[in-house]
Amino acid sequence: MGKEQRDFGLTMIVGPMFSGKTTELLRLLGRYKMAGYSVALLKPSIDKRYSNREVVSHDGLKMEAIVIEPNYSGLANVLKNLEDVDVIGIDELQFFEPELTTVDLILRISLQKKVYVAALNLDFKGEPWEIVKELLPRADEIISLQAVCTYVDPNTGKKCGAPATRTQRLIDGKPAPRDAPRIMVGGRESYESRCRRHHEVP
Repeated sequence: MGKEQRDFGLTMIVGPMFSGKTTELLRLLGRYKMAGYSVALLKPSIDKRYSNREVVSHDGLKMEAIVIEPNYSGLANVLKNLEDVDVIGIDELQFFEPELTTVDLILRISLQKKVYVAALNLDFKGEPWEIVKELLPRADEIISLQAVCTYVDPNTGKKCGAPATRTQRLIDGKPAPRDAPRIMVGGRESYESRCRRHHEVP
């Protein structure tokens, strides 16, 4: 990748939890850094699972990040100081408030520089996140990832192992009810990847 002409466009990396979205985001940003591009990574302030100042994947990859409030003002204020940055990554987009002004801002920035966004495809109920739903059809590229269904058959004790497209939330080891809060930041203690057949929302 040469630096004679600045790359631009919006790439969306979507999938359920444990599908490698953040790993893929860090890999792509790392390629640009190795090629000499300036890179900035943004993360919403609500996500403090592994680090307050870094984006950390479930398998331990990490990169220093700028922590922002997950709304239009938070994003706009940070982007004003990143005009000279070539490539921008945004992790956990689903946590951002679904404002059309935020969608428009991301699309406008992606006409000037390369923007990579990682996000959950669906919430724990299997319903799309509004901001993700608005951006997906407008993206220049979509990287759709799958995980592995970790549902264990109670009769055989074997894991399903099918491609997983859903995120299963668990409360005390049981599927979370439909009326549970939509946002609950967590890891393997609260979530599993599931195929559509084994995704449960009582």
